[in-house]
Formats: sequence, C-alpha cells, structure tokens
Amino acid sequence: MNFQELLNNKVETVEKIVMSYLPKEEGMQSRIMEAMNYSVLAGGKRLRPLLLSESFQMYGGTGEVYKPFMAALEMIHTYSLVHDDLPAMDNDLYRRGKKTTHAQFGEAIAILAGDGLLNYAYETAAKAFSMANTQDVAKAFAVLASKAGIYGMVGGQTVDVIAEKEHKSLSLDEIMYVHANKTAALLQAPLMIGAILAGADDAQVSLMEKVGYNVGIAFQIQDDILDVTSTFDELGKPIGSDAEQGKETYVTLKGLDEAAKDVERLSKEAMDILLGVPGDHAFLEALISHLITRRK
Repeated sequence: MNFQELLNNKVETVEKIVMSYLPKEEGMQSRIMEAMNYSVLAGGKRLRPLLLSESFQMYGGTGEVYKPFMAALEMIHTYSLVHDDLPAMDNDLYRRGKKTTHAQFGEAIAILAGDGLLNYAYETAAKAFSMANTQDVAKAFAVLASKAGIYGMVGGQTVDVIAEKEHKSLSLDEIMYVHANKTAALLQAPLMIGAILAGADDAQVSLMEKVGYNVGIAFQIQDDILDVTSTFDELGKPIGSDAEQGKETYVTLKGLDEAAKDVERLSKEAMDILLGVPGDHAFLEALISHLITRRK
C-alpha cells in the first residue's frame, strides 16, 4: 500500500471518530447543531486529529482516551475557519467548494456556530477524564486550551488581523510570531497531547512540541514560496496574491533561496527528532514530508 492509500484509510478512520462526537441535531436550539455539524463535515485534511493519533500510537498508548481529544481539536480548528470566513474577517463565501457557514446560515448563526464548536470542543475533551489517568488528561487539557487561545492560535491571528486591517507591514520577528502561533500551535497541540496521553515524560513531550513548531513554520514558509513559484493549476488559487497586496512575507524578506534552505533545515531537524523516538514513526515521517514538500 502506497503512502496516499494509507493516508486515505487513516483519514477515513479519523472521520468516523470525529463524526461520532458531533452533537445530535435536536431541541429548540437544533439550528446551531446543524450549523456546527455542517461546518465540521464540509471536508478537510483532518490533519490535527491524525497527528494526535499517530503520536499516541508512536509512544505506545493504549485505550481510547485520545479519541475525545481528536474530535475536540478538529472542532477548534473548524471554529477558527468559520470565524475566519466571516464578513468582518476574510469575507469568504466558499470553502472547499461549499458555501461557508455564514453564507449558508447567516452571519449571526455562523458566529454562534463558531462559539458552539469552541465550547463543545472542551465538553468533548472533558469526556476523557472518565477514561484514563486524570493527571495525564488534565495536562493534555491544559495544552489544548493554551495552544488554541490568546497565547497560541488566537494570539497569532490577532497580530495577523491587525496588520491586515491597518495595512501594516510585518517585520520578520512579527511574521515568525504569526506563523508560530496561528499555524504551528495547533500542530504542536496534537503531537504533545498524543504523547502525554500515552504516558510520555516531559522531555519527550517537549520534543513533540519542537517537531510541531518546525513543521508549522516550514509549512508556512513553503506556502510563501508556492505563492511565488507555483502555478494556478498546481496551487488551486491565484498566485502572486501576496505581492499584489504589498504583503511582506518570509520570502520577500529573506529571498527564495534562503527560504528554501530554511524549509529544508526545519524539516531535517523535525525528522532527526523523530528518528530518536522509539516506536513506529514511519507514517508520521512520510506525512510531515508530504506536508512540507507539497506543491499545492
């Protein structure tokens, strides 16, 4: 079985787990459940729950305590997209070929759907407290909350939004802050949570945090590179959009050659860490390589 077939099979398994935790569309407030489920089921790579599952298994985890966290992470990621698409933010009407949540249900329900997904994510993750060592679950819960909040994803998004709305050019340090928090934080979280729930020690969890950081930063630098070097057919969206908007990126500040070298360096560091971890990490290595070297 090649990598793509294996990836498809694993994503299908993740889909079933995530769907099993979605709320039933019932009661006087059923419209909000409908909008939440619509948002989650609109598609996606399911990357974050997949990373969590792989990390959990790599560190020898047993049982099903990781499953509520898989669903919770996908809910948090989805809520961020629902809010990103709102008129006050990116004002997008379509995502992955489907109407965005606010285009389908109206702006008010979309805001509530995002709020609902964020809160329901924590309700879902809390189910793990009855399934395993409560100390490990509490540590995992704290990582989930921190990486998604004002010291993680929300913090990075805030700096990005302010720069866009105020037409401000970001410095390299600010760009790195946005990449580290807006993107890398929610890649660090699943790798760390999977390790914690499998019983890994603090040093091992820190290694997974480093892997997530490297992958997230390399992913975003590659995104900047593709905006310059790719084609519309490969990327599936207009190229050169950053330059047209006069937007400073990692590539505009450091140049293509240096950016490409940094992607390679960050990738190698992540792979070297994984090679030192006991357990089966072959698929995780292939997945990370696939993400970082993508052409679309």
